[in-house]
Amino acid sequence: MTERAVCVIGTGLIGGSLLRAADKAGREVWGTSGSAATAEQARADGFDVTTDTDAALRRAAESDALVVLAVPLTVVPEVLRRVDAAAPTCRLTDAVSVKVAVADAVARYAPRSRYVGGHPMAGTAESGWVAGRAGLFADAAWVVVADDGLDLEVWADVAELAWACGARVVPAAADEHDLAVARVSHLPHLLAAVLAAVGAAGEDDLPLALAASSFADGTRVAGTRPELVLAMCEGNRDALLAAVDDALGRLGAMRGALASTGGLAATVHAGHAGRQRWAASRNPDGMRVPRGRTSLSALRDIGRRGGAVVGWAG
Repeated sequence: MTERAVCVIGTGLIGGSLLRAADKAGREVWGTSGSAATAEQARADGFDVTTDTDAALRRAAESDALVVLAVPLTVVPEVLRRVDAAAPTCRLTDAVSVKVAVADAVARYAPRSRYVGGHPMAGTAESGWVAGRAGLFADAAWVVVADDGLDLEVWADVAELAWACGARVVPAAADEHDLAVARVSHLPHLLAAVLAAVGAAGEDDLPLALAASSFADGTRVAGTRPELVLAMCEGNRDALLAAVDDALGRLGAMRGALASTGGLAATVHAGHAGRQRWAASRNPDGMRVPRGRTSLSALRDIGRRGGAVVGWAG
């Protein structure tokens, strides 16, 4: 079976890494960038990247390639309008960090596309083409949305791209994905911002001079470009509010305990247990499923159990 070609719209950290990984896996791949300088950098590195998004999409339509949107949520509607004009019935996925909002935008702006949402759970605090690398997705979780009514053939295309990039596929409902990433991705960005602001508060730099690994680890993602953080966090507002409320409740309980008894045991032990549970989940059970013969509800159940799909059975 010939591996499906891939057209990547947006070649920053995620899109650029995806383009490199797909190329390394032997896929025919091309991409686009809104920046002439970025496109030039990519071409200098030997990759087929242009600023002509319409031409890239027409090529995808002609070759029945899988189109991947790797752009910030704020520009998704604009890009989808171009998809609808140049490749209206294309196989389409994305790498955006929220899924309900993207699905709604696809239904509105590119309703004829064969869309299956995706989200590779990988990244760094760096951004841009130069930050990308082919190994970014190795052993990472790659969410492939498994809502009822999706095209199982395109679901398979997205899963196979994730595997080609070295990731494991975690099937999930779009709304459940958004609730989950609010807790483990978007809330950490906000807490990192708060930690960094507290550390830098005051008129002297003594706290920062004393800051070591705990401060560095806790604030790492605060180094991400603010516009990227704002796009993903504000784009997941409802789910993030619930996560913030949970965090505020725990912080309030911790402050009350510290003020009244001086004890922090409940907070520290709960945090330690959560970290240990996360560590234990780093090597999930890898399942193989029959290609095209596994229901979407069964795929969602795999994700809810903390499992992953690593290939086709047989």
